[in-house]
Amino acid sequence: MTTVTLSTVPPPRRLTVSPGHSLAELTAWYGPLPVRRRRIPLAAAALDLPADADVNAGQPAFRFEFDDRELRAVLSSERVEDLPGNRLQLTADLDVDGTPFPVLLRLRVVDRAEDRLLVVGTARLPYRLLRRATGFRLPWRLPATRLRLLVAAEFA
Repeated sequence: MTTVTLSTVPPPRRLTVSPGHSLAELTAWYGPLPVRRRRIPLAAAALDLPADADVNAGQPAFRFEFDDRELRAVLSSERVEDLPGNRLQLTADLDVDGTPFPVLLRLRVVDRAEDRLLVVGTARLPYRLLRRATGFRLPWRLPATRLRLLVAAEFA
């Protein structure tokens, strides 16, 4: 008889979003009024889980790629924090034309299973600072003071 020892450490995994199982929306606000709301195609989204379940081993890494004529950018997480109430807070960079812009994305975990994660979250971006730092511009006829980026994705 042969004894086989199985590893208790889960292997590293990469979960992606299937087409049609995601949503991204960019809303321009001028003061308290939304002046434009537009869906943005999410070209790709991925969640890389570390090999070890240990706290010091590494953190999950989220990556969202937006592909629209108004917003061609990549949002990639640097740090992920667990918050109470099934929430995650991502400290991330929004890379617009090669220029990173710091973003705080707050996600709510809607459903969590062994092989699936459904999240919905928003990030608020100051438009004037984003425009100065990255060159991102809305059409000239749209005044804006801030932007809201909404992301909903089902990783499987």
